[in-house]
Amino acid sequence: MNIALIAHDKKKEDIVQFATAYKSILEKHRLFATGTTGKRIEEATGVSIHRFQSGPLGGDQQIGAYIAQDEMDVVLFLRDPLTAQPHEPDISALMRLCDVHQIPLATNLAGAEILVQAIERGDLNWRENRQENEQQGRKE
Repeated sequence: MNIALIAHDKKKEDIVQFATAYKSILEKHRLFATGTTGKRIEEATGVSIHRFQSGPLGGDQQIGAYIAQDEMDVVLFLRDPLTAQPHEPDISALMRLCDVHQIPLATNLAGAEILVQAIERGDLNWRENRQENEQQGRKE
């Protein structure tokens, strides 16, 4: 699965701790992250992560493009609901794309934990099966 990891500044330590705690699950998948978040997770865990720009510089939009192209399966976005974000329109657009394209989205640690455990159990394999079926249909 392709999993995006994003965190606002005040939530970066939380996502690093989360990624460290769930390293054994996350390292089985292709991970993507916005710039600083990805760097901090890589440094803490040693897990390889494809890093986009930082969120305010377009990273949220880059992840959104993957969602729109059906190339992202899950988004774990630890948001800071108490601090205004200068790139709020980009954040809203990203969450909207998740809704439009039926991409599971967690915006807090509790939701992220539920999603990661569901991934480990295979509860989200329907996305991979659907993608494989679509690719098979294109080849025929």
